[in-house]
Amino acid sequence: MSAVSPAPEIPNAPDPRRWWALGALVAALLVIGFDTTILNIALPQMATALGADTGQQQWIADSYTVVFAAGMLPAGLLGDRFGRRSMLVAGLGIFLAGSVVGTLVDSAGLVIAARVIMGLGAALITPLSMAVLPSVFGPEERAKAIGALSAAAALGMPLGPLVGGWLLDHYWWGSVFLINIPMAAIAMVVCLFLLPETRDPAAPRVDLVSTALSTTGLCALVYGIIEAPHRGWSDPLICTALAASAALLTGLVLRERRAVRPVLDLTLLRRPAFLWSAVTAMLVSFCLLGLLFVLPQYLQAVLGYDAFGTGLRLLPMMGGLLISARTAAPLAARFGARPVIAGGLLVLAAAAFLGSRTQVGDGYGMTALWLTLTGFGFGLGVVPAMDAALGSLPKDREGTGSGLLMTLRQVGGAIGIALLGSLLASAYQDRLDTTGLPPGTAEIADDSVIAARLLAERLHSPELAASADRAFVHGMGLTLLVTAAVSLAAAALTASFMPGRATPDGQTTEAPPMAQEHSDARQ
Repeated sequence: MSAVSPAPEIPNAPDPRRWWALGALVAALLVIGFDTTILNIALPQMATALGADTGQQQWIADSYTVVFAAGMLPAGLLGDRFGRRSMLVAGLGIFLAGSVVGTLVDSAGLVIAARVIMGLGAALITPLSMAVLPSVFGPEERAKAIGALSAAAALGMPLGPLVGGWLLDHYWWGSVFLINIPMAAIAMVVCLFLLPETRDPAAPRVDLVSTALSTTGLCALVYGIIEAPHRGWSDPLICTALAASAALLTGLVLRERRAVRPVLDLTLLRRPAFLWSAVTAMLVSFCLLGLLFVLPQYLQAVLGYDAFGTGLRLLPMMGGLLISARTAAPLAARFGARPVIAGGLLVLAAAAFLGSRTQVGDGYGMTALWLTLTGFGFGLGVVPAMDAALGSLPKDREGTGSGLLMTLRQVGGAIGIALLGSLLASAYQDRLDTTGLPPGTAEIADDSVIAARLLAERLHSPELAASADRAFVHGMGLTLLVTAAVSLAAAALTASFMPGRATPDGQTTEAPPMAQEHSDARQ
């Protein structure tokens, strides 16, 4: 029996240092958000300096995402067994080590290795940052803490191009790794001294076979959905990866059904509050990451902003997110999570629909408006959903449940990028007019709107540039319409199936706190 007890009940006088601990977790998740997007800005310089070909550049960006998504399921179980604080600090240390390696290497292969190490660290940090919250914050404060962490993770993605653009204007490409080191180091020290250690004394040994099945199965799945837009969904390698993923994950489910404490704890999905909160968070990630994949290309290629200017013009989304992160918790406390989540998804759908009306000649003003609505809807949707999911978990499943929840969110985001990116590419290629161009040149223009604009500049062809802009805006409109439809579907699912207030014992109540108090008084 471990000497460390399960997550304790929150004392009547909470430790005032808990906000410093939350600040350290916010810093850690902000850095992880950076690394989801910051490399896209640095890739041209890295490719020149390292001699990286196109395939190596793709894996410099994608290796982090693949390991990140695949590692979160076993991360939750490792936290339950060996201590959530200990594994969180270990994750920060691994992430720091990968960042150090990234600043020192001089070949594309070693940069990919550094990104793999960082993805492994991020896989530990992200779910366990959420898992430690119930041991530090009571129910009345937990939604606010989750809002801060969700905002940090989301804000890091649009901040990545902004910070990366500034660093590359002043320093060498390795500076995009260097920025991680002090923030990860500070977070390690603060978490070590300010977070209580919690674990599940009854947690079994980690099943290496199940861990291998979950990791390789998710790696194959994420690899397939990331590479499919480039290779085509019928490509033999993609078909093999997706078939292997299906076989490995089916084997995992069959094995885990007999396990006492599984890596993939499917029994958590029998809790309606957890199930529908997880579905909502997954669909919101699908929409948001798909949008963040499309929008920077529009701002850079069509409107003509540089990398730093693009990051700057994503700030309205952060403003909307910060506002909703502050208002989501009190709204959910008063009305319940279900109407707040559904309302946030409707706002997200309205923002995507407005964005789909964009025309080539439109300026930035309308974009700023629907970006603000996007951030507001995202915060209203995801913060109460995460709180409801974590609030429905029993104490001894906080690590495992957080790992499953964050894995679903990451996979949802990867699917959003892959599917919406594929739709954008197909619509763009269908509308692009390459009449009169040699076949090889036309293929270059078909690759992307950025390639077409560079080609048009070299050929002094304003007609090609105008056609590329029209084709891209058409494709962006289609992807945003799909985003709006997915958001509407998620709102309908939430309103129809999500239960009322959930508790770890699985009970739910529809009444808001004030109504419940009045009922108690009458009794």
